[in-house]
Amino acid sequence: MDARQKIISILDQLNTVLVGKSAQVQDCVACLLAGGHLLIEDVPGVGKTTLAHALARTFGLQFSRVQFTADLMPSDLSGVAVFERSKEAFVFHPGPVFAQVLLADEINRASPKTQSALLEAMEEKQVTVEGETRALPSPFFVIATQNPHDQLGTYALPESQMDRFLMRISLGYPDRQAERQLLAGSDRRDMVTQLQPLLAADELQQLQLAVQQVHVADPLLDYVQDLIAATRRDTAFQHGLSPRAGLALLSAARAWAWLDGRDMVIPDDVQAVLPAVARHRLRTAQQGGNAQAEDITRLLRASSIVDHDGGPLFGQSQGDRFADPAGCSCNNRHLSAQRPHHCSLCTHELRPGIRR
Repeated sequence: MDARQKIISILDQLNTVLVGKSAQVQDCVACLLAGGHLLIEDVPGVGKTTLAHALARTFGLQFSRVQFTADLMPSDLSGVAVFERSKEAFVFHPGPVFAQVLLADEINRASPKTQSALLEAMEEKQVTVEGETRALPSPFFVIATQNPHDQLGTYALPESQMDRFLMRISLGYPDRQAERQLLAGSDRRDMVTQLQPLLAADELQQLQLAVQQVHVADPLLDYVQDLIAATRRDTAFQHGLSPRAGLALLSAARAWAWLDGRDMVIPDDVQAVLPAVARHRLRTAQQGGNAQAEDITRLLRASSIVDHDGGPLFGQSQGDRFADPAGCSCNNRHLSAQRPHHCSLCTHELRPGIRR
C-alpha cells in the first residue's frame, strides 16, 4: 500500500469513530503530518478525548494520557529523581511526557505553572529535570483538549503556550444524521480500543519528509506575507501574527496540499488552514478573546490583490497574463517571469491561451 492509500485508510478509520466531522479530521491529520501540536477545544461530551485517542492509535504511536487537574505538579509530567539506597544514587523516573504522543486531557484545568512546564517539551522536544536535559522520543506530539474558558475551574493558557500549538480546532455538535448514527451505533470508547495502527513511526517520519518537499512558489509567499501584514495593520487585534505563526501557516498549507494530492501549495490550501492556525493566535482588542470566523473572512478580503478585471492576483512578481482569462487551474492568472510558459504560482508548464 503506497503512502497516499495509507492516508486515505487513516482518514476513513478516523471518520468511522468521529462521525460527520471529516473537515476537522483532515485538519488533525494535516497537523500531525506537518509535525505540529494539536489543541482541541469545545464543550464537554462532543468527542475531544475520543478523537485524541483515535489519532494516537491510528498513527501507531506510543502514547500516554494525563488528566490535568488543579493539583497536578510539573514533576507529575516530566518525572522525578528518587534516591535509591541500593544504588546509593538518585535515579530518574521518567514521567508521562516521555512518550511519542502526550494526550493532555482538559489541559486548562491545571495551574499556569504546570501548563508552562510543557513549553520546553513542545518547542525543543526535550525536558530539563534536576539540572539535566533529556531528549524526548521522536516523533513527539502533544494532543491537548480543553474546555471553553468561561467554564468553572479552568485557567486560560498563556499566549506563549497557545503559540506552540500548530492548530486549534473545535468540533461542535453533530448534525442530526450524524447524531442518529452515534445514538444507534456502538460505544465510541469501545471502538477506539479496537482501532488498529495503520502506520509505523518510521513511516510517519517519511510522510512528514514528503510534506516538507511540497513546493511553495514566490507568489504564494507574497500572499502569505500579505495575510500576516493584514493582521498587524488591523486595529481589531491586540497584535498581529508572528513569524512563527507564518511558518506554521506554511507548514499546515503544505500538509493540506499533500493530502489533496498536489505537489505544490495554492491559495486555497492557505485559506483552508488559516482559521485553525490563526484564530488562537489572534486576540481581539475590545473583548480580549480569540478571533472569530468573521475576523478571518475579513483578513482574507483585506489581503486580496485585485487587478483591473476584478480577478485575484496572488503576489507581486507575476509575468505576462494568460490569454485565457480563466488562467491556470490553480486559480492563478499569470505566467512566470523567470520561466516562460509556466504558471507563476504552481510552476506547471502551460502555453498562453491553454488552461491546464
